[in-house]
Amino acid sequence: MSYSTFAFYYDALTGNVDYRARADYLYRLLERLGHEPGITLDLACGTGSLTLELARRGLDVYGVDGSLEMLSVAKQKASEAGLDVLFLCQRMQSIDLYGTVDTVVCSLDSINHLTTEKDVLAAFQRVSLFLAPGGYFIFDLNTPYKHREVLGDNVFIYDTDEVFCAWQNHFDPKTLRTHIVLDFFGRDGSIYHRATEEFYERAYPLEQIGEWLGEAGLELTAVYGDQSFEPPSETEERVIVVAHKPEN
Repeated sequence: MSYSTFAFYYDALTGNVDYRARADYLYRLLERLGHEPGITLDLACGTGSLTLELARRGLDVYGVDGSLEMLSVAKQKASEAGLDVLFLCQRMQSIDLYGTVDTVVCSLDSINHLTTEKDVLAAFQRVSLFLAPGGYFIFDLNTPYKHREVLGDNVFIYDTDEVFCAWQNHFDPKTLRTHIVLDFFGRDGSIYHRATEEFYERAYPLEQIGEWLGEAGLELTAVYGDQSFEPPSETEERVIVVAHKPEN
């Protein structure tokens, strides 16, 4: 899945995401862990909004994503911001880095876009392979509650200056998979151009996530509610997962 059309409108449709606040939260979390971020990988970085916020704070960070279209937008944004940030086109479950990194972050439900257990485990194993001993892997997940009660079989409408988007979902309670169809109507003067993309997200119980992290050689350190340091509630829509690679 290239997210070719989605990449073009992604920033317009996620204008409500406060990337500065998310970068600040990551810094507070790393301080809480007593961990110097060092070389940091932004895994599944998309259009690079979080990557650039971390770079602005002086972090030695680079981004990886499986979509050339997303990375093209990210590179343009970095150039406009005067930031020299490396972006690599690689899938999460097969990353092949130049060396080890000290910290890996993965945000905005990117792990949910891996819809098979095999792919999630493969991504965790690749992260573990390139994460230096003592390093941390911090990622978020959309919860089963969000897939069931919020995304569900609902339709969402977005109307921005750039695009009109109809977002349709179908949730399968047996597999915890949500089929997502996005119909984009891009404005060109008084004319609209339509494009459609579809993909799946899948929710995973935290027990499974912990097991796969262990199989990959990582230790589950903590699970928090979104941008908090408190345990997630039963109605939490997104959780923050912290994993650690042991020193030995």
